[in-house]
Amino acid sequence: MSPEQQIELDLVRQFPVLQAKVRIQRARRIFVDVPSERFQEVFDYLVKKAGFTILCTITGLDLGDRLSALYHLARESGIVLTASVAVPKEAPIIQTVTSTFPAADAYEREMKDLLGMQVQGLPPGNRYPLPDGWPEGQYPLRKDWRPPDQKERPADTKESMNA
Repeated sequence: MSPEQQIELDLVRQFPVLQAKVRIQRARRIFVDVPSERFQEVFDYLVKKAGFTILCTITGLDLGDRLSALYHLARESGIVLTASVAVPKEAPIIQTVTSTFPAADAYEREMKDLLGMQVQGLPPGNRYPLPDGWPEGQYPLRKDWRPPDQKERPADTKESMNA
């Protein structure tokens, strides 16, 4: 059994809800989709019990009707696991992981500024990366976002692409 298969087996034993939600992409690369109500518990297990002690980055995505946060974690051995959690776009609430990884602060502020994720427990601080004067409620990485002075996106025509 490969180390990746052992990790999958251990995760599903510990959290039966993850059955069919763990994917081994290739050697040293694992993805797991975690239900939002179990995310903190699974995240803590991955860090404290499964040896994923390195936070590589956090990626935020707009999936249309949901927003997703992807936590890219690694072991010293080089295995990288991405734990993703999706939340409804109209109530995009996640918990901070800064108590475990203080450097997550920058990634979480970025998701808050650019996607409108509400990160509960995030310590007070400056906006990032948008300037302080950026309009509230304007999230430029959301698929449905348009600059306030642009009502519609120009048609993707050959002429507009060559302009």
